Amino acid sequence: MPGPSTDLVRLRIALTAFFALDGFIFAGWVVRIPAIKEQTGASASDLGLALLGVSAGAVVTMTLTGRLVRRYGSHPVTVACAVLLCLSIALPPLTHSALALGAVLLVFGSAYGGINVAFNSAAVDLVAVLRRPIMPSFHAAFSLGGMIGAGLGGLVAGSLSPVRHLLGLTVIGLLVTLVAGRALLRCEPAAPPDRTARPDQGDRPDRGDRPDRGDSAPRPPDRRTRRLVITFGLIALCTAYGEGAMADWGALHLEQDLDASPGLAAAGYSCFALAMTVGRLTGTTLLERLGRTTTVVAGGTIAVAGMLLGSLAPSVWAALFGFAITGLGLANIFPVAVERAGALGGPSGVAAASTLGYGGMLLGPPAIGFMADWFSLPAALTSVALLAAVAVLVAVATRRAGVAG
Repeated sequence: MPGPSTDLVRLRIALTAFFALDGFIFAGWVVRIPAIKEQTGASASDLGLALLGVSAGAVVTMTLTGRLVRRYGSHPVTVACAVLLCLSIALPPLTHSALALGAVLLVFGSAYGGINVAFNSAAVDLVAVLRRPIMPSFHAAFSLGGMIGAGLGGLVAGSLSPVRHLLGLTVIGLLVTLVAGRALLRCEPAAPPDRTARPDQGDRPDRGDRPDRGDSAPRPPDRRTRRLVITFGLIALCTAYGEGAMADWGALHLEQDLDASPGLAAAGYSCFALAMTVGRLTGTTLLERLGRTTTVVAGGTIAVAGMLLGSLAPSVWAALFGFAITGLGLANIFPVAVERAGALGGPSGVAAASTLGYGGMLLGPPAIGFMADWFSLPAALTSVALLAAVAVLVAVATRRAGVAG
């Protein structure tokens, strides 16, 4: 039907814009952390505590946003959180103490957590209606937005103060929200026929790891379903931990441990992010050909090998290659985990998996810092490989139980 098909295309474009905006805004904040640290006069430990405001705000709000989405719908909540995200990004450079910075980051983290639950919920419903595993394409937009935000931030860091830079992001973000938000609010929410579809549904390549049910009745939100949602959230946590670790510690490892120049060290995260973006752009094809479980297991295994190379290699170029391999391996695991949790539990499932997943992304960097003090930074970075291996084991275990899909 031309009409409904056109509406779904518009909905997909609008959601893609919000995913990209989220990555763009978050990356713009990340690249100005050193300047804001100097501005506030915060020590390394004080800055670490202030950064936990992002984590705390995100985790608390993610839990509440699932309820808001159920009551008001994912589209209005997405737009409202986008407005708050764009406004709050201008606040950190206005602070002059670690305490004030932590307070405004609590607001920023709340908006960040809220929009991630809201637009992931809308994307999960769209995936169910289209009956195609397109979730990685949305997260590819997030990665691409992050790359653009980081690249732009690097270009203007020498000429613009953090106040002007982040205020500019506010203006750009509000303009994007105005255009994409109007389009999103005009679209009818995707209405999947079975919100709590079986996790094996639509994963035809994995015929051997799904039970023969012979019916399509919705799975009731029982204890088993909640346990599966938490399981997918654990997979998301294990892989998102690596994203956070690479963003904050990859460049320091190259410069401090392998004597790379600052410019070459900065390329470390770029290699990782570019590879992750490419992996996510090809994610739909991989999922259609291999199935979800095989994609998760293969990706996690590749990430283990890549991160061991990246953290333990004796040369810069080998480490950069390892970072790129890690990005390819991790690319599609998080989107699959969130989509499966949403298919099982709706917005509440997305909220639970996102809380665990983004919690891992935000709490990973401080954990790496503590382990680096206790052991060494290369040894601490091997924890990314360890958690990727855990994600593989969990995926294999759930596959054998006939539920991973």
